Amino acid sequence: MSFFLFPSADFNSTYEIDFQKYYDKGYRGLMFDIDNTIVEHDEPATGRCSELFEKLHAMGFKTCLISNNKDYRVKPLADIVKSDYVYKAGKPLKKGYIQGMEKMGTNRRNTIFIGDQIFTDIWGANNARVHSILVKPIAKHEEIQIILKRIPEKPIIALYKLHKKRRLQKKAKKDK
Repeated sequence: MSFFLFPSADFNSTYEIDFQKYYDKGYRGLMFDIDNTIVEHDEPATGRCSELFEKLHAMGFKTCLISNNKDYRVKPLADIVKSDYVYKAGKPLKKGYIQGMEKMGTNRRNTIFIGDQIFTDIWGANNARVHSILVKPIAKHEEIQIILKRIPEKPIIALYKLHKKRRLQKKAKKDK
């Protein structure tokens, strides 16, 4: 199995990520998927979402929403959270990620992408050679095309977790 579908890191939620740690490591740009990553599918920005982006901007991060959705879905949310955005991004192609970095003035070494889907978000971020973070979807209710994509994601996530566990075991042995 190729590692191109494995995220660089994973978290239960976007809202559990220690963004200060990433800022301290030199990251300056954050790109986010929208649906089920920062808000529930087709929902507007929540107070929690707005607070997160306010905090990220105060920390010094530039942000950009990267979505395969149309402008009428992405722009209102981007306006509320005061973020750049790319709509009809064509994920998993790398062009949307590159556009996002150009808008933020960042590059692949100092940019992170956060998303909830392996076959669009993570694959695309890895294509663009950006640090990729997989989060669990916010809501369980999803459209049928997303539900169908989740089926082949399960074995990939299981392999990723096994790989991660082995990597941590190897590191622990080395640190002894």
